Amino acid sequence: MRVEWLWSGVLAAALVLAASATSSGQDIPRMADGKPDLSGIYTQPSTVNATGPRGNLIFNADKMAPVKPGAESLLYEARTGDARHDEPRAMCLPSGFPSGMLYILPIQIVQNPKHIVIIPELQRAARIIPTDGRPHRTGLEPSYYGDSVGKWEGDTLVIDTVNFKRWILDDYHYTDPTKTRWHSDALHTIEHLKRQGNKLLYTITIDDPKIFTRPFSQDFELTLRSDWDKLGLLEYVCEENNRCAGGNCRPSDAQ
Repeated sequence: MRVEWLWSGVLAAALVLAASATSSGQDIPRMADGKPDLSGIYTQPSTVNATGPRGNLIFNADKMAPVKPGAESLLYEARTGDARHDEPRAMCLPSGFPSGMLYILPIQIVQNPKHIVIIPELQRAARIIPTDGRPHRTGLEPSYYGDSVGKWEGDTLVIDTVNFKRWILDDYHYTDPTKTRWHSDALHTIEHLKRQGNKLLYTITIDDPKIFTRPFSQDFELTLRSDWDKLGLLEYVCEENNRCAGGNCRPSDAQ
């Protein structure tokens, strides 16, 4: 009798968990093809459970992999007083990736069955990412945002990006006024995006074998803002607000 009661309790608990999981899955809005609908305007990525020196715009010290001996000069560069190097955006140069994804302005996602488009309000640098299983393109020049391809693993979108220019990694230069932090041309990133209610869980893995001993990952979270749909992303035109017009920029102008 006790055994039957015990198994009844186990079965009931399992049914509750299954129902909860099913309900959670049904709560996610979906496209006609059954994939989760990630479309919308979101707040910028916010660091989750930070325990090391950090800001929302940089990778936490406690999350980063060890730097290879001799590679410190590839990761860290002293400020030079030239805004093109110290803060390229002050000269209207691209923020690049992953820096542009982590900036303090909102992000919009537009989705159809074959593509995900991620548009940061910063510089309106749209990333058009195929999700139909195609491989990376070949023969391309390296670029600020790299070459991205996506695929679905269940309800999680996985984005794989390669073929980067060497460029700024993040906004570390606002944390340490003496240094900028860069990635190499060997950078490879993997992003995981999963929607839970009005939250978008975002994990990015940094794999830069010229600089780090191993890949490392950091978790971020974005919040869907349906109330921003009516206004939409604001136009971002760098040259109209460029404090370094004509290229004559003092270091203080780029702050």
